[in-house]
Amino acid sequence: MPKKKHSFELKSKISELDTLCHEMEKFGRSLGLSKKCIFEINLALDELFTNIISYGFADEKEHSIKITITPQNDMLCLCIEDDGLPFNPVDVEEPDLKRTIEDCKIGGLGIHLIKNLMDEVCYERCGRINKLTLKKNITATDCG
Repeated sequence: MPKKKHSFELKSKISELDTLCHEMEKFGRSLGLSKKCIFEINLALDELFTNIISYGFADEKEHSIKITITPQNDMLCLCIEDDGLPFNPVDVEEPDLKRTIEDCKIGGLGIHLIKNLMDEVCYERCGRINKLTLKKNITATDCG
């Protein structure tokens, strides 16, 4: 497995989802990851990016979101950095999945999905920057 990292920046526009997906697919293929593994990582990144764009900024200005993907032994580390409002998705309570659709409150399922697709989710606020780190085991049968 190559020991390189791949970094890129996206504008805070929903149209950048295509670029995000393309960059992850390209890098995932270079590592020999399965289509299923790449799909799961892309799904988590898509949800996260959409949440940042939808809820993360208090103004209408264009912001930059930095993505860094780094293979680390048996894990793929994905670091997402933005200068949006402080928000720690790790602290979000698990949704009540036993409720009916009519009784469910809006929100929270995307974060639940991210936590279940990834093996580790960590958050830290560094000055004015949100730094979310996602880790995925890429030696699992369905990833390698």
